[in-house]
Amino acid sequence: MATTAAAPTEFITLAHPAPVPDETRVQLLENPGFGTLFSDHMIMVDWAEGEGWHNATLGPRGPIALDPAAAVLHYAQEIFEGMKAYRHPDGSTALFRPEANAKRFNVSARRMAMPDLPEELFLESVRLLVEKDAAWIPDLEGASLYLRPFMFASEVFLGVRPAKRYKFMVIASPAGNYFKSGAPAVSIWVSSDYTRAAPGGTGAAKCGGNYAASLVPQAEAIERGHDQVVFLDAAERKWIEELGGMNLFFVFDDGTVLTPALTGTILPGITRDSLITLLREEGLTVEEGRYSLEQWREDATTGRLVECFACGTAAVVTAVGRVAGHDGEFTIGSGGPGQLTQKMKNRLTGIQRGLEPDTHGWVARLD
Repeated sequence: MATTAAAPTEFITLAHPAPVPDETRVQLLENPGFGTLFSDHMIMVDWAEGEGWHNATLGPRGPIALDPAAAVLHYAQEIFEGMKAYRHPDGSTALFRPEANAKRFNVSARRMAMPDLPEELFLESVRLLVEKDAAWIPDLEGASLYLRPFMFASEVFLGVRPAKRYKFMVIASPAGNYFKSGAPAVSIWVSSDYTRAAPGGTGAAKCGGNYAASLVPQAEAIERGHDQVVFLDAAERKWIEELGGMNLFFVFDDGTVLTPALTGTILPGITRDSLITLLREEGLTVEEGRYSLEQWREDATTGRLVECFACGTAAVVTAVGRVAGHDGEFTIGSGGPGQLTQKMKNRLTGIQRGLEPDTHGWVARLD
C-alpha cells in the first residue's frame, strides 16, 4: 500500500473561459434528471510516490488527458464516493456527514492498494467545488447537487503492481429523481445466476469493479420489468445481501427491524448507518444479521414482514413493493410504501435539508 503525505496547503484556481450562461443553466435545472448534467467546475489533485499529494487545482470541468497505458485502464485501480449538497430554507448550502464519506474513501483506497487521501483534503475539495458551483443546486423539491469524489491510477505502465501515480478528482451533477419510473415503491429481481461480491473480495470497497459486475443482472432485471436487482451471498446463494447500489431493511409486525450484517461483502452505507440510529431513536429494535430469500418470501406471504425499503445516497429511502425471481414472485404489504418507510424518509431528508433538528451533528453547513 502506498504511503500518504501532507495535503497541499492551498488550491490553485483556474479561470473558466466559457461557463454555462445563467439563462441556459436555469433552463437545464428545470428537469435535471440524474447523472447526465454536470456543473462548470471540477477538482483535481495529483499523487506521486516520493512527492505525496500536490498540484491541487479548482478549474473548468473538461476531458482528462490519459495515456493508453494508464494503469486504471488495465488493472482497475479506481474508487469513488457518492454524496450530496443541499440548499437549506435560509439559502445556505450544506453537506450530510461528509466526514463519513472521507473515512470510507480511505477504507476503499486501502483495499485497492491506493494511497490514503488526507481527510482534510477530501473535505476541502468538496467544500470548494460546492461553493464554486452552488448555483447548480436545483430549486426543486427533493433535488440536490450530487458530488462524485473519485481516485484512479494514472501511472503509465503495464505491470501487475500498485501504481506509483494517482489522480483524485471531484465533479458535481445536479440531481432530481433517481428512479425514472417515479413509482412510490420499486420492484426488484432476485439474481440467482450472478453474485456481487465474495468473502475476501472487494464488496466492502466502493470501487467501480463491483458495479461493473452488477450490470448484467441489473440489465436482466430491467428487461423483466423491474427497477433493481438484489444479490444473494456467493457461498450459499441463500442469504440476502444488497441491491446493485443500495442496502436493504426489513420491518416486521412486532416492531423489529433487520438489515443484513456487514460481513465484508456488503458496502457499509452511510445512509444505512444513519437510519439505524434514527430507527433506534424511534424505540425500535434494529438487528444486523442474516436473512434468507426463503424466509423473506415466507414472511411476506404470512404478513409477518410488513415493510421493506432500500436506502442509499442517490435514492435516499425507497420502498420495495414487489420481489420476483425464477421461482415466482411475492408482494410486501400492500405493495406500496409503508408508514415507517415514509416516516424514516421524511426524518432523514428533513435533517439533510435543514427542515428537522440535527441532534447528531451530521449536517455540515458551508455558508
